[in-house]
Amino acid sequence: MTALRPEHDAGYGASYEQREPYEEPGAFEAAVDGLADPLNDPLPGQSAASPPVPAPASPTAPVAPAVPTAPTQPSSPGPWAAAGDGISAPPPSAEREWSGYGPYPHAAEAPAAYGQDWAAQVAPEPVPVPPPVPPPPPASASVPAPRPDPGPPYVPVRDDATAAAGGAEEATALLPTISGTGPDPVARTEPATGGRAERRKAAKGGRGRGRTRPPGTGGPAGAPGPSTPTRPLSRVEARKAARALKDSPGVILSRAVGEIFISLGVLMLLFVTYQLWWTNIQADLYAGKEKDKIQQGWAEGRQPGAFEPGQGFAIMHIPKLDVVVPIAEGIDKAKVLDRGMVGHYAEGRLKTAMPSDKQGNFAVAGHRNTHGEPFRYINRLKPGDKIIVETQDAYFTYDMASILPQTAPSNTGVIGPVPPGSGFSEPGRYITLTTCTPEFTSTYRMIVWGKMVEERPRDKGKPDALVG
Repeated sequence: MTALRPEHDAGYGASYEQREPYEEPGAFEAAVDGLADPLNDPLPGQSAASPPVPAPASPTAPVAPAVPTAPTQPSSPGPWAAAGDGISAPPPSAEREWSGYGPYPHAAEAPAAYGQDWAAQVAPEPVPVPPPVPPPPPASASVPAPRPDPGPPYVPVRDDATAAAGGAEEATALLPTISGTGPDPVARTEPATGGRAERRKAAKGGRGRGRTRPPGTGGPAGAPGPSTPTRPLSRVEARKAARALKDSPGVILSRAVGEIFISLGVLMLLFVTYQLWWTNIQADLYAGKEKDKIQQGWAEGRQPGAFEPGQGFAIMHIPKLDVVVPIAEGIDKAKVLDRGMVGHYAEGRLKTAMPSDKQGNFAVAGHRNTHGEPFRYINRLKPGDKIIVETQDAYFTYDMASILPQTAPSNTGVIGPVPPGSGFSEPGRYITLTTCTPEFTSTYRMIVWGKMVEERPRDKGKPDALVG
């Protein structure tokens, strides 16, 4: 069938035979102006000034096929008005009349539905009305923001060839994401690309036998990295990574030096603890036993004689300082002084008198720090403070007379019969206490002198300074 030409519907002539040829002037322009534009013609019930607003398409509704719209009919009704609303088709034998141009000569050859108004059959879809917006919650209420719907999980589309090549390994790799049991059910998992070996490694999650690392990170083998494809390290790369993990000689040396310093610090701390605390405990225990031993000998009635070095023979009382310490023969450091006792100068040119002698200087020495430290606070003594020496037969009471805060260890004149600097001008019965100074050192010596003021036999009882 011959295709219809635009001038058939233009309606610019009375009949097909009466139309003017294109060759005449103005005929082509008149034909073009008379053409009907299906894209701009208004639908039924709408005006040409306001084009129809298409309804939003539903994401799930199927898309209707495009329906061609018949050209707009002229203002004169013609024979088609008798057919009703334009939906029913005219009988095949009827001839279509065109307004002002007469009947259509090829109406008998047109199909049965050629004259239907297809635009009238497509009703415009209603415009959806948005639901009412609920009022906003009060400012005081704390309403969590709704989480966006992530949508269904992404399932990659695979053809038959990919499914056959990937096998069960690729399906296993995609199963956690599709079923929602993986670490991120919403994540879109792309199928592994490459050969079968690459897809198998991707399905196993990089748990191959070879050492792997993230490309571009430069980290050691097996180091965690971003979720990027990994490749096995070569033997040379594995050796380089192993060497990189080893410490350099400088690090090893600095670590060894640090450990040495830490060990020395711990040893020094333990030594200081031993000297300042433990030696005092040991010396007090030994001095207490020696004092009990001396008192037990007095009770048994032993006669005094020549005392051996380190043997206790008397007890010194300093009431102001709350000191009660045994006195032993000699000033040996290990046998006497370090055991918490006071030593009597009784050897060689340093030999001094005994308390029972009628004239002379009774000189003793003791520690100021550590090992019992009996003379630690003798610098607090003032003139007139009592110093009492208890023996088997009597109590000898001395009044503190003077103090020499510091002198050289070589100054042995301080323990002479008449010590220079003590304030004594003639021989008498004196007592001298010597100790190291400053504290925790043995650089110098501190000297305290006293003068005897009373000799009281034991059968007359204790002196008043011990009773009070």
